[in-house]
Amino acid sequence: MKPSSWLSAVPALLAAFAASPVAAEHTSNWAVLVCTSRFWFNYRHLANALSVYRTVKRLGIPDSQIILMLPDDMACNPRNAFPGTVYSNADRAVDLYGDNIEVDYRGYEVTVQNFIRLLTDRVGDEMPRSKRLLTDDRSNILVYMTGHGGNEFLKFQDAEEIGALDLADAFEQMWEKKRYNEILFMIDTCQANTMYSRLYSPNIIATGSSELDQSSYSHHADNDVGVAVIDRYTYYNLEFLESQVRDLGSKKTVGDLFDSYDYEKIHSHAGVRYDLFRGGAPEARSRLVTDFFGNVQNVEVDGGENKNSTLEEDLLALSKTIAELRKRADEQEAVEEASGAKQGNASSAPGKKTSASSSSSSTSHASAPNTIQSAKPLTDDNWWTKKVVGASTLAGCGLLWGLSSYLEA
Repeated sequence: MKPSSWLSAVPALLAAFAASPVAAEHTSNWAVLVCTSRFWFNYRHLANALSVYRTVKRLGIPDSQIILMLPDDMACNPRNAFPGTVYSNADRAVDLYGDNIEVDYRGYEVTVQNFIRLLTDRVGDEMPRSKRLLTDDRSNILVYMTGHGGNEFLKFQDAEEIGALDLADAFEQMWEKKRYNEILFMIDTCQANTMYSRLYSPNIIATGSSELDQSSYSHHADNDVGVAVIDRYTYYNLEFLESQVRDLGSKKTVGDLFDSYDYEKIHSHAGVRYDLFRGGAPEARSRLVTDFFGNVQNVEVDGGENKNSTLEEDLLALSKTIAELRKRADEQEAVEEASGAKQGNASSAPGKKTSASSSSSSTSHASAPNTIQSAKPLTDDNWWTKKVVGASTLAGCGLLWGLSSYLEA
């Protein structure tokens, strides 16, 4: 068997492995939810952020992968007629504050500096993990912001502002430091769409509640609470998420969510930006809502059962190829051993012997084991064949182990 025939099998093995995708495009989901307003009359902004917080937790993102920034504790405000609670609907069916909430940045910790340091990971070693965005280049991030804003700025607690360029530069630093795979940026504020007008980093989908010179309006008020409890843009986003995206198995896309925006409901022109995303609008719109609002716990293969069956078929084909290689190697080794044995028998009997000498010879052979064996010549073909067989087997075993580990996961 020539080495070339064995070598030709190795690329086939590698091609079979390469043809099977073994990882999803992202392996983790994070959410950064920011309310930038304090004071009681801005109750709805805090309710906006807590409503999105509740939704991403419902869809599986754990608190360890959610950064929640709340500048004021409305639940404990003396004006709150329902102490310890925050509601986003006048029927008060769901307490957004509840018993299971983790606020990472509270009160005067919610600043522009801390927000930018969070995104870019420019924090000291003393910063606890709960206050850090521990993402990598396989992480999808939902960045949601709400508060009071204007043309290319968003106010933080009526004390400072973050500009559109500041936000754009922070996202660019994240991209350069490989801190995200894709970002969905959502903002609910007056003139919100101007805040993403300066973005220039790749793989970002951006959406906002209102165009230049348009306001963002509240949806309704609770007379017992005494203030508006949620904004329109956030309210209708949540309505879609609660009714259409009930679990991680939902096939609703980002495009479906954006298509649900209606000026008659929101009272402003919600905007969307696709041009920064690879593949443009078609690729961006095809992303599942759960790619940003849900959680990825394990490495998965896009496409579900079809891709899993393809992997199993490739694994079976790989096993058969390795078995065939081993069979050919064993057959060739058996032929070589048989040939060597015949040569040894011929050399041990050069001529005829008498019966006495034959008897003596057989006796001596019976009493003393044959300790001398003829060495088989090592040709170039033999050497290359064995090396290639060994390398192919090892490579195949490695590929089998990797695919088996993936299927178990």
